Amino acid sequence: MRMLDLLLKKRSGLEMTRAELEFISAGAADGSIPDYQLSSWLMAAFLNGLTPAETAGLTRAMALSGKKLDLSGVKGAKVDKHSTGGVGDGISVALAPVAAACGVVVPMMSGRGLGHTGGTLDKLEAIRGFKVRLEPGYIVKQLRATGLSMFGQTAALAPSDKKLYALRDASCTVEALPLIVASILSKKYAEDITGLVMDVKYGSGAFLKDFKKSRELAVALMKTSKLLGIRCVAVMTAMNEPLGLAVGNGIEISQSVKVLAGEKGPADFMRVLEVLAGWMVYLGGKARSAAEGEDKARAAIADGSALEKFRLMIKWQGGDMRVVSDPDRFMPKAKLMKEVKAKKAGFLTAMEARTVGFASVALGAGRAKAEDAVDFGAGFILEKKPGDRVRPGDVIARTYASSPAKLADGVKMFEASLAYGPRAPRKEPLIREIIK
Repeated sequence: MRMLDLLLKKRSGLEMTRAELEFISAGAADGSIPDYQLSSWLMAAFLNGLTPAETAGLTRAMALSGKKLDLSGVKGAKVDKHSTGGVGDGISVALAPVAAACGVVVPMMSGRGLGHTGGTLDKLEAIRGFKVRLEPGYIVKQLRATGLSMFGQTAALAPSDKKLYALRDASCTVEALPLIVASILSKKYAEDITGLVMDVKYGSGAFLKDFKKSRELAVALMKTSKLLGIRCVAVMTAMNEPLGLAVGNGIEISQSVKVLAGEKGPADFMRVLEVLAGWMVYLGGKARSAAEGEDKARAAIADGSALEKFRLMIKWQGGDMRVVSDPDRFMPKAKLMKEVKAKKAGFLTAMEARTVGFASVALGAGRAKAEDAVDFGAGFILEKKPGDRVRPGDVIARTYASSPAKLADGVKMFEASLAYGPRAPRKEPLIREIIK
């Protein structure tokens, strides 16, 4: 088999076989196919598209380009969740322990933040000592003992995705829907899961702002998941303003711990948490419906079992367990703080999510480049959200950073995200559609 022949085939718009896609994926993983040929193939796929069968075949091939987790020895359904990314979207940190407390096995592989969106791994590493780079054997052992593990992609899991992802960025093919689907699902297929709940965002702070395009991605993810034998549901959630009241790493962990401890959480955060948990519990076979799954999720928080799962995970992954009992004391918080105050009377009509995300990057909570370091204590604690009545001088947010320059830049950018008006804004539904 020659890569040149496969380039000509895809350039001509012809459908590729499973064996041909496996050849390309293997060549990307081991370096036997040069970058210029892989980039050419990606452009041909971008221009001519991939059929559903090709997308599933590429996804499977990418997952099998390295070592796949073998969870056959772990009893029960294995369900993961994936979010397409947002601002203040620390749902996974609370969601995974809740689902696990309901009896679902949760192997959750997550990523880091880049650009304006946060990353679950960065948030978890804000817990002193917490390890996200785990060996496959240890992940299996932890799942057998606790039913929960949250970890990062290793070099052995779907290595061709790492190569093709980098080349997509360099060859202007990032937006190709089938390639996005293959990248997301190859890592999930490599986890050996049986179910997947997709939180597909749309709006200003989402990867895809337009609802129609985000829905197309959700449908494509659903179709490919089914072809791979993974039960899947997609929840379409709005991301025009930050979710919850925390934006940052340690700050978001603190919010999630308090929710798990039974404190009343922000209404929007709790709504998304409960819906996603309901579907995870249902797909995990621990409820007869998603609604019953939501009831069980609320009960797991109320009886303390979800918080105990979180504590066990921290113990197994080397983190400081004191965070569970006192997150405000044992989670990092940057030393400099400035309040952002309302400048007008009336209603806060907007807090544009993408701008807030970049403001958190300016504070040090995110990274503009993959190699940038992250300040675990930087970010925002929100006191007001769009729809709230404000008077001049009311505190809208408390801003944290480790240097005066970063604090000033972050505050200035955050203030640019705000808008005021005489009437409360009309809000779109937080959850617009659930695709089953």
